[in-house]
Amino acid sequence: MRLICAAVSLLLLAGCSSYRTEPGQITQVPADRLLAFQEPVEGGGQIVVNRDMGGLGSGCYIAVHVDRQLAARIGIGEVASFQVPPGDRIVGIGIDETDDTLCSKGSLRREKAAHIEPGQSERFRIVSDNREGFALLADEPQGK
Repeated sequence: MRLICAAVSLLLLAGCSSYRTEPGQITQVPADRLLAFQEPVEGGGQIVVNRDMGGLGSGCYIAVHVDRQLAARIGIGEVASFQVPPGDRIVGIGIDETDDTLCSKGSLRREKAAHIEPGQSERFRIVSDNREGFALLADEPQGK
């Protein structure tokens, strides 16, 4: 009986961790939730942010910030691209404060530095697990 309880507990805990979205299942963030950095920048680069699938916070959007400016509201299994000037950028995630439900309560602020060269893309991945909450990680394109 203890073994069964332990196994069920582990399965429940693992169920809250996120997992990488399969390439064919990733969807673009709809235009109404892309809020900034959408116009091409001459000599600029691109920041790409993908949010994993998973149960934790799955009913809520996560705010994506570029240079501490709200750039998008991203849901699970979605990807957003941002056109930025070359140089050092700050990419961050936080609570979606534009939401008026419980999703906008609490606190979340994670940031990463990105150095953008002309024509270059920097990729990030939003992950979640039951112990750490949400995290923003540097990512490699799938298939590498």
